[in-house]
Amino acid sequence: MIERPNLKYVDELAGDDVAFRNQFIAIIKDEFPVEKKEYLDHITQNRLKETAEMVHKLKHKFNILGMEKSYQLAVDYEKELLMGKTDGKLKFMTVLNAIESYIKTI
Repeated sequence: MIERPNLKYVDELAGDDVAFRNQFIAIIKDEFPVEKKEYLDHITQNRLKETAEMVHKLKHKFNILGMEKSYQLAVDYEKELLMGKTDGKLKFMTVLNAIESYIKTI
């Protein structure tokens, strides 16, 4: 079962600063779709080094969204990509799709 994204980390970081919390969420909502598209462009073109670089960027969003197991999945997938493998592609896409759905609700 896939982890569910959440805002616990963001809430802890923001504390009572609602403006900061909202700004942090806005950044995630702006950046994530662009980064996901760039990931998809690279993986579709079999540019594995560039794909690994995007996985590296995206994995930090996983941490921010409280997805520790997904973060580890991304770490492993990044290593795979650098070795020329794409075994973790489907699991990684599942995580990306879960985040995409979640950020539409926040």
